Amino acid sequence: MFSRLRDDISNIIQRDPAARNAWEVVTCYPGFQAIMMHRWASWCWKRGLKWMGRFTAHVARVLTGIEIHPGATIGRRVFIDHGFGVVIGETAEVGDDCTIYQGVTLGGTSLSKGAKRHPTLEQGVIVGAGAKVLGGFTIGAGAKIGSNSVVVKPVPAGATAVGNPAHIVKKEPAAAGMGATQLFSAYGVTANGDDPVSKVLHKLIDHAAAQQEQIEKLSAALSAAGIACDARPEAVAIDPTQINSLVD
Repeated sequence: MFSRLRDDISNIIQRDPAARNAWEVVTCYPGFQAIMMHRWASWCWKRGLKWMGRFTAHVARVLTGIEIHPGATIGRRVFIDHGFGVVIGETAEVGDDCTIYQGVTLGGTSLSKGAKRHPTLEQGVIVGAGAKVLGGFTIGAGAKIGSNSVVVKPVPAGATAVGNPAHIVKKEPAAAGMGATQLFSAYGVTANGDDPVSKVLHKLIDHAAAQQEQIEKLSAALSAAGIACDARPEAVAIDPTQINSLVD
């Protein structure tokens, strides 16, 4: 038990530059306190003391603002940063070294008792603030969920998902020799992590503008050659810069 405590404390100090020492983590970090109380609640739950487990989880929610069902499985060195408003359901599984920010919901979409209703986060997953992961599927190891994303289907290992509903932005293998600190992305934010739908829309807008320009050149060439073209209604020219700014 004490080795797990040391791991949790050192992990928080490593990942949060605001954490100055172990005493501050133990006394002032609700995410750490919620994990500790969840272990007590889980101990009761697994031994048939269901009410005691639920009551302990309820007290933890009142004290920390973090709700973890005693039936949920939480791995080692899990860091719930800030944590207020985090909800983790009964059949959720959170792997080792995961990071969860405030306002995250690991929720279920099924009413079937005994079924796997909540998501599984494999090792090293980062879930950004306000994200909702809903369903009994798996988020692969090292994946990142952007802030305020709504994930309703599996995310491959190493991928980044953003948006509502979430789309896969990129999938990159971890670079050899990179440590946990170098790979860590606060709030699931990654470089060049644009929404893929936004990228497609930008390309379509640019393509439409290029087509309009080409049509105007062809019409001018035909008129210069004495070939009459049917009159067409006057159309407003496409301004790709203005439309692209609306997509961003």
